[in-house]
Amino acid sequence: MGEQAGGVRIAADGLGIKGPRGWAVRGISVDAEPGALVAVVGPSGTGRTCLLLALTGRMKVSEGAAVVGDARLPKHMAAVRGISALAHVPGVTDLDPALTVGEHLRERALLQRRFGASLRALLRPRGERAAEARRRGEAALEAAGLDLEALPKGPRTAVRDLERLEALRLSIALALVGEPRLLGVDDADLKLSDGEREEVHALLRSLADAGTTVVAVCAEAPEGAVRISTAQSAEEREAEVDGSGRADTAPQEAEPEEARRADEPEQADRTDADRADEPEQADLADEADEAGQGEEKADAVAETRRS
Repeated sequence: MGEQAGGVRIAADGLGIKGPRGWAVRGISVDAEPGALVAVVGPSGTGRTCLLLALTGRMKVSEGAAVVGDARLPKHMAAVRGISALAHVPGVTDLDPALTVGEHLRERALLQRRFGASLRALLRPRGERAAEARRRGEAALEAAGLDLEALPKGPRTAVRDLERLEALRLSIALALVGEPRLLGVDDADLKLSDGEREEVHALLRSLADAGTTVVAVCAEAPEGAVRISTAQSAEEREAEVDGSGRADTAPQEAEPEEARRADEPEQADRTDADRADEPEQADLADEADEAGQGEEKADAVAETRRS
């Protein structure tokens, strides 16, 4: 694949990522050879996307060590970003529903030509650069398995009219335009039927077999993939261990919660009683106001008589 052919090795030991709300993931270890398919599995909310972003140089590692190719994380994040690409990551690689498939491809080609090409490539004649852009686009579409002619309106099909699997293929194709050595795919098989999930798994395996190292967040790990589970890491975070070595978990909090709930009916009764007294209190306030007004009138009459 061009000047950066071949995938990269990923090795991590005790990897941890910490955010403003605490640890997103901890204790992750993996060793995947170049051109491997790595599946990140685990329940939603266990730091799968954070781990994906960290391994592709987009999120800083808080503890442990990781090596991606010749670059070490977190020291060489920029180098990892230079050889990696992302696809189907919410909030990062979202497709514009108002644009067509062809417009997305042309935009990516322009960005690649402007920011992703080497100085030598920028000095080539315009015709050669255009031919290279077409080659990259066609190769990316073929690798992603997206047939433009099979779409309802061909390249003029709007993204909003794409099926979920077609949108995933388009996102992967756009990421492959830059010919990355490492490809990260988030929610690869989210909300897909069993048949569609098999298609996606076959696509991911084909990309890895072609030489690109693929890291994908999956509900189910594809057959033959290197598996990373974030579920165990989540369980360790939830079970905070105190100094005595015993898990300080929810059962100790259950009693105060139940006691609080047991007091709620009594509080509700007191509230109802208070509400029952409100009319009487309102009457007393009205009587006091009337008495005060009467006194003010009497004083005014007396003052007038003195005058």
